[in-house]
Amino acid sequence: MNNKIQRFIEPNTRFYLAVMLIFAVASFFFDVRLAQAELAVLALLVIYSFIMSRRKRRELVAYIDSITYDVQNAKNDTLLNFPLPMVVFKLDDRQIIWGNQVFFNICGVKRPSFESRMTDLVPDFSDKWLKEGKSQFPGTLTVSGRKYQIHGNIVHSAKDTEQGFMGITYWVDVTEYDNIRLEYQNSRPIVAVIALDNLDELIKNLPDRGKNDIRAQLDDKITQWSDGKGGFVRRIERDRYLFVFEARYLEKMTAEKFSLVEDAHSVINPSGIHATVSIGIGRDGADYAENYHFAALAIEMALSRGGDQAVIKNRFTFEFFGGRGAEVETRTKVRSRVMANALNEMIADSSQVFVMGHKHADLDAIGSATGICCIARKNGKKYHIVVDPEINAAKSLINMLKAEPEYKDVFITPNEAILKADGRCLLVVVDTNRPEQVEDENLLLTCNRVAVIDHHRRAATYIENPVLTLYEPYASSVCELVAELLQEVVEQSDILLCEAEAMMAGIVLDTKSFTIRTGERTFDAAAFLRRAGADTVDVKRLLQTDFASTVERYTIMQSAKIYRDSIAVSAMKEPQDRVVAAQAADELLNISGVEASIVLFPTADGGVTISARSIGNINVQVLLEQLGGGGNNAAAGAQLKNTDLRDAVNRLLAAIDKYLDE
Repeated sequence: MNNKIQRFIEPNTRFYLAVMLIFAVASFFFDVRLAQAELAVLALLVIYSFIMSRRKRRELVAYIDSITYDVQNAKNDTLLNFPLPMVVFKLDDRQIIWGNQVFFNICGVKRPSFESRMTDLVPDFSDKWLKEGKSQFPGTLTVSGRKYQIHGNIVHSAKDTEQGFMGITYWVDVTEYDNIRLEYQNSRPIVAVIALDNLDELIKNLPDRGKNDIRAQLDDKITQWSDGKGGFVRRIERDRYLFVFEARYLEKMTAEKFSLVEDAHSVINPSGIHATVSIGIGRDGADYAENYHFAALAIEMALSRGGDQAVIKNRFTFEFFGGRGAEVETRTKVRSRVMANALNEMIADSSQVFVMGHKHADLDAIGSATGICCIARKNGKKYHIVVDPEINAAKSLINMLKAEPEYKDVFITPNEAILKADGRCLLVVVDTNRPEQVEDENLLLTCNRVAVIDHHRRAATYIENPVLTLYEPYASSVCELVAELLQEVVEQSDILLCEAEAMMAGIVLDTKSFTIRTGERTFDAAAFLRRAGADTVDVKRLLQTDFASTVERYTIMQSAKIYRDSIAVSAMKEPQDRVVAAQAADELLNISGVEASIVLFPTADGGVTISARSIGNINVQVLLEQLGGGGNNAAAGAQLKNTDLRDAVNRLLAAIDKYLDE
């Protein structure tokens, strides 16, 4: 039905008048006088209806005006007597336009002051959050000793174009609530595990009285450090302590860089060996059990990085403190024998063995891989070394090995390894412990059984849940570790000449021809490989570089600048060969007065590669850890993605300043 017709037939005054008009017109055909009378009455009714309609309209307008006035008065009264502090100000200069008395009271102003600015009354106030389109101030703001949560929005005055945009803010007092929140956070439990790194070495060959004196001194150091922190300390093992305290004391410990680590050095045994202590702290756990689990992971991380440091583990990551000194040697012949037997059993129980190093595999990665292949061959298992045939730093060694019948088809690509892998295969990762640095991360995810053998200090990211783990930051190289394992599970005659020379080359490379990071075990491993037939002349040939690389190396050295008196930094504008850059960093250490050397160069994918070396007291691993890198105290590296050379240099110099100034 048509809407107009529907509205017309609805019962109302116009409908009745229309019906009467129809009857009046019809009356003309029967009685003219009657029709005239009806029309007269109809006219009077129309006039009356019009007058009444006008009167009702005036009454309605008057009623609406009265309601609007009352609403306006109520609104004004509400704003003036609003219980929360409220203020309106200009966004361009923060001048106060209007504010209720409650706001001026919290600012310590008795009378409203509309000529002042927000920053005059509240110096810490910022309207950046309003301009960013947010409706709440980030955090809280303290005014006259009270904490306020600020809400607000932006409005625009349509009538006054000169006034422009205004900010309206509402201030909610959350002092009591925030104090309860802070008290809850400060009273959260923290669990720490304190480990005596070298207790066995300290009390070795001492009489009982001397052993007790050393233990008593260490107990006193730990007790003095823990006093005043509202917690309790209990010894849980002969060389470990459990310390439980509240979170409110952790910030002070962090500011002091966990002074117990340094204080423990004052305990010295009669042989002149200093005591070292590691601290693992667990926080942000759901309960005490989870915090203890975090603390156990933290102390394991600290010890795997060489000890003499503190590590905090929360729900997401690790934080490191200390660890600048030389690593504490914790290896023993017993540990090597246990690890060797465990690895031998895993290899014997596997269908085949894959050995994988880090990206751009070097002589240490490939050399140690040959040692694992020797164990696999002894057990009659198939073995493969996973390496990129083009992108690596050990082409001369790989070519030498391929000439041997036992290594004819051993070297395969990561894709080939994934196709060959099965449920019973064993993947041995050497010379790295970080999943993002392995030759191929997909292969790491494919294999269910993974063993890790590495001499680099652990970083925040590491390969989790391996079936076997051998971390020895004190070792010069992975080849040294593998050589020790070989002594326990194979006969000397089982080692091929090429394998002995490959492992010897890895040791020579990482020790810079036995000049840095060498210990008694290093020379023992080298002597074992020498008895197995390793020829030092052939090893020297594996380390040789061509003429062009030598020229490039000295070009890098020529561009080096000395920073902070003892650090040589060379920033190359063009991409460089990684091996050549590392060799240049090694050569820079031969300059008198240079304690550390760092070489930077851009990469083709828009990043920057950093190679660092140290011969003195500067721990380049801790230094580059600030940039996401890793390694050990004498050799480290980092990869900066989506970074140009200038930014990389600035970040590096800032990291050096922070390291040296701490």
